[in-house]
Amino acid sequence: MTQYKAYARVAAVSATAFALAACASQPKVADPVYTLAVPARSAEVSDISTTALPSSAPDEGLEPVESLANAREIAPEIGLREDAPLRYVVKKGDTLWDVAKKFLADPWQWPELWYVNGKIANPHLIYPGDVLELAYLKGRPVLARGGSGLERVSPQVRELPLDAALPAIPIDTIRNFLRGPRVVDADTLNRAPYILEFTDAHVIGAADMGVFIQQLGKDAGTAFSVVRKGVVYRDPDSREILGYEALPTGEVELRNVGSPAEGMLTKAFQEVLRGDRLLPLEKDNFLANFYPHAPTRAVGGKIIAVFNGVSQIGQYQIVTLNRGAKAGLEAGHVLNILQSLRAATDPYTKKTVKLPPQKAGQLMVFKVSAQIAYALVMDAERPIHVLDLVEKPEIGRAS
Repeated sequence: MTQYKAYARVAAVSATAFALAACASQPKVADPVYTLAVPARSAEVSDISTTALPSSAPDEGLEPVESLANAREIAPEIGLREDAPLRYVVKKGDTLWDVAKKFLADPWQWPELWYVNGKIANPHLIYPGDVLELAYLKGRPVLARGGSGLERVSPQVRELPLDAALPAIPIDTIRNFLRGPRVVDADTLNRAPYILEFTDAHVIGAADMGVFIQQLGKDAGTAFSVVRKGVVYRDPDSREILGYEALPTGEVELRNVGSPAEGMLTKAFQEVLRGDRLLPLEKDNFLANFYPHAPTRAVGGKIIAVFNGVSQIGQYQIVTLNRGAKAGLEAGHVLNILQSLRAATDPYTKKTVKLPPQKAGQLMVFKVSAQIAYALVMDAERPIHVLDLVEKPEIGRAS
């Protein structure tokens, strides 16, 4: 990989020209393909890199799969679908979960199938227009980009923002949540500044209204999210407090320091009230280009809440888990959802018998804090409820 670092966008153009010139100067050698990866919101060219993609290189050891049945027989543990395509062109609007489901019975098996090419920067990122092909690597089926030894790719330079890569999950389904609540501890919430009063003595605040702010410390910043204390997250088993929900009601910009300080409500998502707390704005840096995979250890968690407070949970709804980073969870982890509260009355003894957990669906973790995680329900086979179990999927069991 060749990286060109600079501090002006002009340098990006120079880097592109240099890459093309390098290709033209060696006519006897198979021309490499260069990909120019440009982070969407970067102001510095130091974040820009050009990466040579391998063209028809026999040393890659990749051979196209001609018989899907043979590939499934060679590696049954991967779980290739009976109707998996041998070749697929990634489309705009696809998610990584969608692509994984086209090839795999269990999308969490993606790391077992995906060919990670060490010659490509960010090898897990897939973009619309990429050609994915089933191939053999050392006799084992893998999924590789077309051009990674499978077919000739003509020299070109592509400018690809990192956030143009396929997201793991449909972003539109979590967009409102990303502007939604966060989890904080009691000390953080109690020490946060708060709205003392509105400038014009309103009962309810709205956008473009002035506010007086109390308890604003030094170097607290100038832009804040206005939040209100929501539900208390408790572990359903230990009863330990995992955190407090901070519901956003608006945003404030600081205008004058003092005691009290003065600010302006720039946004109002709902009614803003006296006593609402001010927390630093969270940066809009959520990236959904993680990939589906299973945890390496048992989780033993439960669903403890659902976003927007519905009672029955279905596909593409957001749930809160009582496990987080401390339990080893990370973005991209796929968990099975197991119904845990069903019971039946024995027709003869009349005793209540607790039924064994049954798989109700799958979810993927997308945001993690120390003690809790947020996940999106990807599949729902049966009704899902709060307090249902979540556990890592296992090879060899129905998943």
